[in-house]
Amino acid sequence: MLKCSTSLWSANLVDLAADMRRVEPYSERFHLDVADGHYSPTMLFFPDLVAALRPHSERPFEIHLMTTGPSAWIEPFAEAGADVIIFCFDAVDDPGAVLDAIKARGLQAGVSLLLEEEIDLLDPYWERLDVLCLLGTKAGIKGAEMDETAPGRIRRAKAEIATRGLQTVVEADGGIRRHTVPKLAEAGADFIVPGSLMFKEDPAEMRAWLASLR
Repeated sequence: MLKCSTSLWSANLVDLAADMRRVEPYSERFHLDVADGHYSPTMLFFPDLVAALRPHSERPFEIHLMTTGPSAWIEPFAEAGADVIIFCFDAVDDPGAVLDAIKARGLQAGVSLLLEEEIDLLDPYWERLDVLCLLGTKAGIKGAEMDETAPGRIRRAKAEIATRGLQTVVEADGGIRRHTVPKLAEAGADFIVPGSLMFKEDPAEMRAWLASLR
């Protein structure tokens, strides 16, 4: 069954803790987008807010750094309670150094790839990747429709991981809707990043539907 790294971007921002607790039984972990208004056109979660949310859930926190200079944010978010840190591959000159810095902090490390970025870019880094987050929409654009190339990119990544004998998790982020999730499941995604699908629908019914897909 597809697992859920539930995006708090779609939660009730006035009462994040309560909304988080409501969907926690149906989520394997929580996905917190961090946007600085530079790399991404929006501004989202910051370390003090993540630290304030941390006591309200036992689920792992997955931090997605949609920022310039992601290395500077590893320590603050590690201190705030992150379990996984994902950064944008194109935001750095030396992805390997950033992956090593995340792992040195005892956290799982991952990268996100834009729609236009080829899977082959990861060839030097696969052995250090715990999570590969494949964007199905333009970065930082909430509510956009999933690009038709997204399932094929997941298949390509899963084939590479299998060939290398790795355990890297593939996560689909962006355009997660009732009509797109079956395509992502069929392509072999391990996780989806649901937002409105979790918070605007009955989460128990939504998870039962996910279980029926495969």
